[in-house]
Amino acid sequence: MKYLFLFLLPILSFSQQFKKVDFTKVHALVSIDSDERKVSGTVIYDFNVKETIDTIRIDAVNMNFSEVMINSKVVKFKVSPKELILFEGYKKGKNKLTFNYVAYPKQTMYFTGIGDGKQVWTQGQGKYTSNWFPSFDDVNEKVIFNMSINYNKDFKWVSNGKFKNANTKFNGNINPNNYTFNFEMQKPMSSYLLMTAIGKFYHKTEKSKSGIPLENYFKPIDEDKYQYTYKYSTEIFDFLEQEIGVKYPWKIYRQIPVEDFLYAGMENTTSTIFAQDFVVDESGYNDRNYINVNAHELAHQWFGDMVTAKSGKHHWLQEGFATYYALLAERKLFGDDYFYNAMYRNSLQLRNAAKTDTIPVMNEKASSLSFYQKGAWALHVIRESIGPEKFQKAVKCYLNKFKFKNVETDDFLNEIKKVSNFDTESFKKTWLEDYHFPTEQANLLLQKSDFIKKLIEVQKQKNKSFIEKELFFTNVMKSDANFQIKKEIIYQISDVSFEQKQKLIQLAMQSNDVEIRQAIAETITTIPISFKADYESLFDDKSYDTKQIVFLNLYKNFPDERGIYLAKAENWVGKNDKELRIIYLSVYQVFKDAEADKKAKYYQELVDYTSPKYESTIRQNALENVLQITPEDKIVLKNLVNGTTHHKWQFVKYARDTIRELLKQGRFKELFIAILPELNDAEKFQLQRLL
Repeated sequence: MKYLFLFLLPILSFSQQFKKVDFTKVHALVSIDSDERKVSGTVIYDFNVKETIDTIRIDAVNMNFSEVMINSKVVKFKVSPKELILFEGYKKGKNKLTFNYVAYPKQTMYFTGIGDGKQVWTQGQGKYTSNWFPSFDDVNEKVIFNMSINYNKDFKWVSNGKFKNANTKFNGNINPNNYTFNFEMQKPMSSYLLMTAIGKFYHKTEKSKSGIPLENYFKPIDEDKYQYTYKYSTEIFDFLEQEIGVKYPWKIYRQIPVEDFLYAGMENTTSTIFAQDFVVDESGYNDRNYINVNAHELAHQWFGDMVTAKSGKHHWLQEGFATYYALLAERKLFGDDYFYNAMYRNSLQLRNAAKTDTIPVMNEKASSLSFYQKGAWALHVIRESIGPEKFQKAVKCYLNKFKFKNVETDDFLNEIKKVSNFDTESFKKTWLEDYHFPTEQANLLLQKSDFIKKLIEVQKQKNKSFIEKELFFTNVMKSDANFQIKKEIIYQISDVSFEQKQKLIQLAMQSNDVEIRQAIAETITTIPISFKADYESLFDDKSYDTKQIVFLNLYKNFPDERGIYLAKAENWVGKNDKELRIIYLSVYQVFKDAEADKKAKYYQELVDYTSPKYESTIRQNALENVLQITPEDKIVLKNLVNGTTHHKWQFVKYARDTIRELLKQGRFKELFIAILPELNDAEKFQLQRLL
């Protein structure tokens, strides 16, 4: 019990501090050094002391401080590995704190790329901004941030709020190679939403109906991908303002793609950062586009950024709302069938997860599936129960009442009660405090959709023989039924012989729908000669995923024409992860008629893609392929070990798991030991742990 009390002391002290001290505004002048992975600066905080307090704490991880002053007087201070601790110089009422600091952040601020490809970006949620900027991990402390960022003038950099101006001064010094960009916020926000992003970016500015500037960023090389990356962005913005019923709460909105981002996107106030993988051309758009993430992160500007949950227990108020409003935006763009299909798929996931996941939505340890998808379903239940008009009224009142403040679940439910007779207590117990998924209630709402009824009717044919359902499937395929239903038919008949299903397949091929045709490419792995020309026509579909499937299947089925297929794929690159290029290079290594010089050149290119010069998705694709071809290549093994030191946990896990598997084969232990002297300290540490 004693140890538990000691463990809780920092949490308790911050909770008490929040009630007694209010930090209101900060002006910061920050310099970032990519080469040293260092951040330093001068910070000025305005704060009010509401009640007598003996200690004031600011979260600051492994930072050095100097010239700490309160109300223009130098004060004594203490520094722990996690905090700046103040204990003198402040008075009841208004105060001003000034200090200089230096940090070498191990997380939250990330330095990627080399040369012109350098980028610096931050990710505060879950990692804490206090690793790079002295601030507050407690989301209940909201501050108006005014940030000035000093960096190389050849790069573009952004922070939260409106761009104010730029100059060459930094702390009184003038560096002709650097500029200081100044950004200004008008309203307060939690520290986890503070951001910066630096890179060789261009941007285009669009405008919402309400006059908000929408700045969309991209790398110069990606200018041709702009229209598909940011497709429907302005429409999504206008829809959310109208649907939510509350004006966008900030003065500007930006979207910036960065390399090796940790997640799909992050809703930093006014400035969303998202993964470079969503920067796509027309074919990439059909495979994986940014639309849902775009709408989700934008919805957070209201739900999370303006109105913030008091604690993790109420996190669904952010993620559930953002997920639901993103689906409503997609419903507006793509129709009811699209919306109901997404809700149906989510319901299947949720009811399956409830078999093992016993943590309800209102629990800080709830899964992402619960916070996001179940939270969205909970909101859908309310909206369908009380009607869209009353739901919008309640949401408007909720947002306006708690604007720039923190909330709990009951704050929202109380607004629902004010506009309706909806039983919020029963709802809360069923949807938020019970881990089970209320399947019956969900199914009743899904049955409002004729599309869902038809989809389920098709799914119920699963255990019937092909002869029994052929006519029914043929009629559906000839109809204007949604492509998801037709895809379901293709997958359901995947084990039926081609001769039996040929007419149905020909009908599906004529649909010219990329997803239906891709389902055919996936399910017909043994290609009859009679269908070869039709199957080859799939090469022309606007989908990199389809091209990959078709290339590999044709290469396998028709050995005598492998040279033709390789020639067709020679200049393919594919999505951001270069998967098509890497597959081509890999297949060429085992092609019996490969030209020796070409083969050697392609192998070097393949190995190069495993190196730290590239994003982790490219590296992982290359590693997976080259380890199948030459698993004992010393350079490849060193690059694999380097992956264990990456900042992106998904890539780290892949690298560690792969090394563990290789070590099960005795010879690899000697190979890894042999490269140890050539590794840097971080790589040695990680490899020795695995050895």
